[in-house]
Amino acid sequence: MKPIIKAEELNLFYGKKQALKNISLEMNEKSITAFIGPSGCGKSTFLRTLNRLNDLIDNVTINGKVFIEDTNIYQENADVVTLRRKVGMVFQKPNPFPFSIYDNIAYGPRIWGIKDKKKLDDIVERSLKAAALWEEVHERLNENALSLSGGQQQRLCIARTLAVDPDIVLMDEPTSALDPISTKRIEELILELKKKYTIVIVTHNMQQAARISDKTAFFYLGEMVEFDYTEKLFTNPGEKLTEDYITGRFG
Repeated sequence: MKPIIKAEELNLFYGKKQALKNISLEMNEKSITAFIGPSGCGKSTFLRTLNRLNDLIDNVTINGKVFIEDTNIYQENADVVTLRRKVGMVFQKPNPFPFSIYDNIAYGPRIWGIKDKKKLDDIVERSLKAAALWEEVHERLNENALSLSGGQQQRLCIARTLAVDPDIVLMDEPTSALDPISTKRIEELILELKKKYTIVIVTHNMQQAARISDKTAFFYLGEMVEFDYTEKLFTNPGEKLTEDYITGRFG
C-alpha cells in the first residue's frame, strides 16, 4: 500500500506554547490509523492539521509539511476548500444541522453545485447506505435530523461527510458520546468504510484502537513517541513510555 498522508517535521504552536513537536509519519491509503495518548497530548491537534482546521484558531503557527498524496497542503497556494472536500471530518459529538435528514446529506453536494434532484436523491441514498443508516431512515427523510438517536445522528454525520466523496475521513473520538451498542455499530461501519476510504481516528479507548486499526501512533506531551502496527504496539511496544501507558501505569 502506498502512503496517502505524509507529515514531515511538523511543529505547531498556540502562541508561544508548542503543542506538536517535530511530528513525522506516513499513513497508507485504505487503512485505519489510530492516535492514542492522554488528554492534551496533541493527538486531536495533529488530526486537525490534516485538513487545516487549526487555521480557524487564533494565534496558531505551523511549520513543517503535510502531504496529501503529492501535494503539500501548507504551501502558499494550497486550495483549502478543495482540501476539506477531499479530507472529511467527523467530530466527537454528533452535530447534525437542524433541518431534515435529506437536507443534511444534500448540503455539501449542493454547495459544490449539484442541483439536479435525481442526482441529489442518488447521493443521499448512496451516502446513507454507506453509513449503514438507509434502512432505518429511508421512510422519514423529511424529518428533522435532531429527532434521531445519538448513534443514528453520528452515522448521519458520517453519511454527510461521505456525500461529497472524500478520499480520507478524519474521526475525532467519534464514539465517546455513544452507548456501547451504538459504539459497536460505528466500529463495524468504520471497518466497512476502510474498503473505500482512508480512516484516521483519535480515540481515548485503547481497546477500540486495538479492535479496528491497522497502525497506531502513541502521542505524549506533543511528541509522537511510537508509531507501529497496532498488534505490535500493544503486545510488544518499543518504548517504555508506550508500555507504561497501555498497561495503565499513567494516563
